Amino acid sequence: MIERTIVRRSLGSPALFAIVYSTVGAGLYFSLGAVAGQALGLTPIVFLLAALFFVLCAMTYVEGASLHQERAGATVFARYAFNELWSFVAGWAILLDFVILVAITAFTATNYLAAFWGELGHGTVEIAAALAIIGFVAAINVMGVTAGWIRRFLQIAVADIAVQVLVIVLGVVFVLQLDTVFDGVHLGTTPTWKEVVFALAIAAAAASTGLDASSGLAGEVAVGRRGLRRLMVTRTGTVILLYVAVSLIALSALPVSGGETALGTRFMDAPLLGVVGQYEPGTWLADAMRYAVGGVAAAMLVAAANASMLGLSRLAYSLATNRQIPSAIGRLHPRRSTPVVVIVIAALLAAALVLPEDLDFLVGIYAFGAMLAFTLAHLSVIVLRYREPDRDRPYEMPLSIRVGGGRLPLPAVLGAVLSFAGWIGVLVTHNEARIVGLAWMAFGLALYVIYRTTEGKPVFKRVTIPAGALAKEREEAEYGSILVPLLGTPLDDDIVQTAGRLAAEERSDEGEEGAVIEALWVFQIPMSLPLDAALPEHQLQEARRALARAKAVGEEYVGVEVATATVRARRIGQAIVDEARRRGVEAIVLAAEPPSRIRGGALLGGRGGPLDNYIGEVTRYVVDKAPSRVILTAPPAESQDTEPEPAAEPAAKVD
Repeated sequence: MIERTIVRRSLGSPALFAIVYSTVGAGLYFSLGAVAGQALGLTPIVFLLAALFFVLCAMTYVEGASLHQERAGATVFARYAFNELWSFVAGWAILLDFVILVAITAFTATNYLAAFWGELGHGTVEIAAALAIIGFVAAINVMGVTAGWIRRFLQIAVADIAVQVLVIVLGVVFVLQLDTVFDGVHLGTTPTWKEVVFALAIAAAAASTGLDASSGLAGEVAVGRRGLRRLMVTRTGTVILLYVAVSLIALSALPVSGGETALGTRFMDAPLLGVVGQYEPGTWLADAMRYAVGGVAAAMLVAAANASMLGLSRLAYSLATNRQIPSAIGRLHPRRSTPVVVIVIAALLAAALVLPEDLDFLVGIYAFGAMLAFTLAHLSVIVLRYREPDRDRPYEMPLSIRVGGGRLPLPAVLGAVLSFAGWIGVLVTHNEARIVGLAWMAFGLALYVIYRTTEGKPVFKRVTIPAGALAKEREEAEYGSILVPLLGTPLDDDIVQTAGRLAAEERSDEGEEGAVIEALWVFQIPMSLPLDAALPEHQLQEARRALARAKAVGEEYVGVEVATATVRARRIGQAIVDEARRRGVEAIVLAAEPPSRIRGGALLGGRGGPLDNYIGEVTRYVVDKAPSRVILTAPPAESQDTEPEPAAEPAAKVD
């Protein structure tokens, strides 16, 4: 009987809004000072453009996520639009952003908490508090972020919107002076073009990165076509209102003077605390607003760190199951089923990035990764319009025109151009982002290419492993030992993978050990030579490569060990049977090699017998003589763009 797995989509549009807004709201808290320090009086214009850029990105991500409902965002779009290499590039860039965002939000949260205790805003106490936040976020994600946490994110988002609206309303009453906001702006000198471009990249990245994290929930949310459109309006309206209105209030409260603003200097690490401090300074109102903003901002930033780590976890799971990063890095917690190794590594990297206490350095690298990932996301959705024109799209962005054989989405085209221009701008204007960002990407590409090539896997095609292969615990084998003869054919991988699946069944007794796959290479020695004759070097090298490959493939399946051996014999089939009997194996997994094409009956070495219509001489001998069960495999069906792993189910089992 085949069990049917039922997936209940219990998350709705509020969950998506909570994930996206957690990073959008937090982005305003940490980017306002950095953007104002660069763009000066043009800060509201920069945030307006960033909000419009968010609209373009939101259209792209909603269409892409509704088209292919898999974990992760840009990396999935690029997989179907291009290939695995570009998919990895997009995923690796977003991975950098998630790590940086955890560091930024933890660092900034401590500065907003300084509203309650000033020591949290500088020195050793600041670093210790930031590290504690990172540790807290890592622990929650190792334990597993449940739907209850998503509800908490939503509650914090609602509280944050309420506080932001209060900041705007009181700002209009006490500090708003539009004539002072743009006073002293001389584009090209104050600020320079270089500063404006960098500010645009920071603001756009801060507003839009949450889209990739929320795309990881694709396939798990119960949102219809109308709900997606309503969510788009809600998202974009909120971002435009908050970013533009708050930046106008901020520049009114702390205007540009002498070519700089206190938002980008004195209050850079917690700019909104400086803004509300100008509401009737020294009165209860200013103090109350400082406490309200400090508390809600810290909660919002910690929620954003959680959302980032959640996005990182889901992205790492996708990269690991698609063999874009080593399985050991994507290893799952034995009980929580969370990617504990990746979470710990990300937490350590974030902790190291916090130590310099340099927000400008962090936001520069953040903008580098975001602009690169957004460029690939936009391009992917454009390509998918032509590659998959007939695929159902629960959401399709508006303003498309027919070009060639498909409908070209103009918002995605504009988004791709702006994202790429922003990425180039970051490279040109920010030395640290250029060095660290390019080094990160170079390291990732080297890791990916080396991992794929050493594993004998294609660089451009999709290769997957089952999620169970990422589980850490050792599992009981259905078979105590399995003999896998290698024949030096392309099917060697498939038979080892089949053996691995059979060996990795779940244990009922936790004390039992996993199975052993005994990979065997048979040297067939001709009668003209003694059995102990020296063998040509190329034959020895071929055997070593095949056995090493079998060990690597088999031990991808947790709880499975692969032992390797060679044997010399006159007949391969007889050697396999003799070794199976001597070792007492419980099964033999063998590739069903094609039958001989010689006709004329068995006496002449041709076809004859009940199994000869699908197996060759070696297989036939093993099936007839083996002392244990024989499992035959057949080549898996391969598509043009996909190389599935593990292999297809065994083609035949012969007792």
